[in-house]
Amino acid sequence: MTGEITVQPPLRSICVYCGSSKGNRPDYLEGAQSLGRLLAESRIRLVYGGGSIGLMGSMAGACLDAGGQVTGIIPHFLDRLEVGMEGLTEIEKTESMHERKQRMAELSDGFVVMPGGLGTLDETFEILTWRQLQLHDKPIVLLNIAGYWDLFVHLLEHQVNEGFVKPAHLDLFQVVDTPEQVIPALARQPADRGDIRSKWT
Repeated sequence: MTGEITVQPPLRSICVYCGSSKGNRPDYLEGAQSLGRLLAESRIRLVYGGGSIGLMGSMAGACLDAGGQVTGIIPHFLDRLEVGMEGLTEIEKTESMHERKQRMAELSDGFVVMPGGLGTLDETFEILTWRQLQLHDKPIVLLNIAGYWDLFVHLLEHQVNEGFVKPAHLDLFQVVDTPEQVIPALARQPADRGDIRSKWT
């Protein structure tokens, strides 16, 4: 409908995908800790993979230290490897990685992607694909610390140029450079138009 205004629902819980390693740049760790504190200060619950190591653990720890709420979702096999974080507001243990990703998505009003490895790429492509298929209409933001996601964006642009991705699908996400830009970007990103087949609440 021409002139229709889409109102973004309030952000109560944000899922953050990030590395189980800290990476080689101090900027990554500083960014993770800063984002954790900002979520706490904004009274937005952090939903993440439940780990105690890498950027994941540092971000969750910073959020808790700032008085925030943190929900961790971790498969039983990873918890048995003693990488699960203690002292979280809430912890859920799943039977599989697939169930873990589904629960993280169900509990969240939006998604933030920080620097990370293969697992983070897996989560990123999946949540983008789910939005492309209209399985959800929640905002997605890439936190591009030190240009980490530049090559990822270039890959998607290459896929557009080669005819495998529609140009409109580049609008499925936003890219920001600093943690301070994340929450405003999530809040202003409009929901997709059209028939959403299965909304998560």
